[in-house]
Amino acid sequence: MHAPRKVPFFNYPHIFTHDEKGFLEVITGVGRRGAFIMQKDLSDFEKRLAAFTGARYALGVANATDGLQMALMAGGIKAGDEVLFCSHTMIATASAIHFAGGVPVPVETGPDHLMDPTKLERHITPRTRAIMPTQLNGRVANMDAIQAIADKHGLQVYEDAAQALGAKYKGRCAGTFGVGACISFYPAKVLGCLGDGGAVLCNDDAVYQKLYMLRDHGRSEQTGEVEMWGFNSRLDNLQAALLNYQLDHFPQVIERRRQVARIYQERLGSLKQLVLPPAPGSEPDHFDVFQNYEIEAERRDELKRFLADRGVGTLIQWGGKAVHQFGAALGFDQSLPVTERMFKSMIMLPMNMSQTDDDVAYVCDCIREFYHA
Repeated sequence: MHAPRKVPFFNYPHIFTHDEKGFLEVITGVGRRGAFIMQKDLSDFEKRLAAFTGARYALGVANATDGLQMALMAGGIKAGDEVLFCSHTMIATASAIHFAGGVPVPVETGPDHLMDPTKLERHITPRTRAIMPTQLNGRVANMDAIQAIADKHGLQVYEDAAQALGAKYKGRCAGTFGVGACISFYPAKVLGCLGDGGAVLCNDDAVYQKLYMLRDHGRSEQTGEVEMWGFNSRLDNLQAALLNYQLDHFPQVIERRRQVARIYQERLGSLKQLVLPPAPGSEPDHFDVFQNYEIEAERRDELKRFLADRGVGTLIQWGGKAVHQFGAALGFDQSLPVTERMFKSMIMLPMNMSQTDDDVAYVCDCIREFYHA
């Protein structure tokens, strides 16, 4: 057993301090040029992000929630249109649908903690316009099955890919499957900035032009004239420069997270009291980036307290509530028994770039001690 240590769920100062010199050089460079809003750093990052994901277009926006709302609006979602989404997601997914004018309709979570395609059709009505899976925890949903249902019923597909930059399904990156998708650069994301930030991915010229205008007060990219109502939701040039700098090392970041996931699998995979995410490489159709390491655990709440007493930080995602469980306050009256049952056992273990192999081993030893393994 390792000596007691502190393993925080997430070490926010490490984001900056692990490469303080490099970050300061970027910040100084932007500051000395006075390049703060929609400058070359942003356009360079957008081009690199599009190339990395395989999307035709990427636009930097103030945050992923704005990006998702604007993607829905640019794709034609109108007042009263129902959009199916997985209830295991952040409230932002549903709020983007709501503020785009649509009606968010929560659906069940599958064994992979993502949208369950086998439960979708029961929620489709004449008012249903789109399906929007959340590519959660750095994993892409079964997009073949989702797209087949969308095609069968003449529906659009959008993606909340906030947590999934770099994740792939059958070789195709998250965020490139539908009309539009959002990516988050919140500091704790696999690629994070020093504040709020996001991007929208799309492949359609007309959708891109609408998105461009929506993020910048309705101004046309070609003429600079206001041609529609829009928002002020631009990714700050400084944040774009910092993200562009980090993109150089992004593949190594992904590989490190997959390495941590392998250690968790090796040390915890034999415990019958746990359900772990699929191990890296265990499913050929999926390439997971492990934004989070979310497990299901017997006696979850007791385990959380036990780990806290031993200096290990954990998190129950979304405060322990699926979106539909916010109930009447947000207009939801659905019962989703599978999702509700899963939310009683789900918990996230530390998964970030500040933890060492010894930290991961310590977490595993504590969990094994709790289950007397």
